[in-house]
Amino acid sequence: MKNLLKMSDLSPAELTHILDVADQLKAQQKLGGTAPLLAGKTVALMFSKASTRTRTSFEVGVYQLGGLGNYMNTAELQAGRGEPLKDTARVLGRYYDCVVWRTYRQSDLEEFAELAGVPVINGLTDYAHPCQVLADLMTIRERRGSLAGRKLCFVGDGSSMANSLIVGGLLAGMQVTCVCPQSYRPAADVLMFAHKYGSAFHLTADPAEGIQDADVVATAVWNTAQPGTSESEQRLRDFVGFQLTSKLLESAKPDVMVLHCLPAHRGEEISSAVFEQHAPEIFDEAENRLHVQKAVLAILLAGK
Repeated sequence: MKNLLKMSDLSPAELTHILDVADQLKAQQKLGGTAPLLAGKTVALMFSKASTRTRTSFEVGVYQLGGLGNYMNTAELQAGRGEPLKDTARVLGRYYDCVVWRTYRQSDLEEFAELAGVPVINGLTDYAHPCQVLADLMTIRERRGSLAGRKLCFVGDGSSMANSLIVGGLLAGMQVTCVCPQSYRPAADVLMFAHKYGSAFHLTADPAEGIQDADVVATAVWNTAQPGTSESEQRLRDFVGFQLTSKLLESAKPDVMVLHCLPAHRGEEISSAVFEQHAPEIFDEAENRLHVQKAVLAILLAGK
């Protein structure tokens, strides 16, 4: 693994290795702290989007591993005044041992990684959110003991979270169902990837059908538009019936896990009652962002 730009960068063995290292680092942290695996290493934390969990978990993770993490808002860099992306990449690659970037276009991230000359980690793009999905898989494995054969259902917008959960779940040997309105389907290349897994993947626009007998149901914000705008109102209409409610979850397994990458819009993609009922696993999921990201950093920079 040279970078972590999207879930399909990983082989099943690499995915399992990340989760195994994350488990080890989490256990060590609970016992008093992890070894300074990143001593003398520097990590650029570059953010073009607002962030709570990605920013803070990477900052804390780099610190716990003994490295130096520098947060930078791209609007405050020369890139915010028009410096070409390729120049920023070639400069930061000479200062830092690794770059984490949360941005919009996956193509920009891919170009940056080609030029930086150091490992690059996707902190979220419009196409993929690999760090979040690694945390999701870690949480499922912690609470269920295994991933292979379990049914994972995603309900929502077929964007970054859907794209990454589909690939990650299939790589882990899960049965994956994606439930989204027809006009909000996952990326075409993700569907082509999933097609190779045959009956292990199912795409539907019917939430009740998709959730049937699910071991895990995941969702994410689907009303991403500015409140009060025509796009927001359109999304509210398009996603009628796609809220995780107690009634909808009746068709899942009795002990179903519910995951949410946060932040949550209670009353839109998930009801307040369902969110609070499943808060323990949702906030375990949030905590595990820290541990899987430490694992990725340790593998990329310390040969763990």
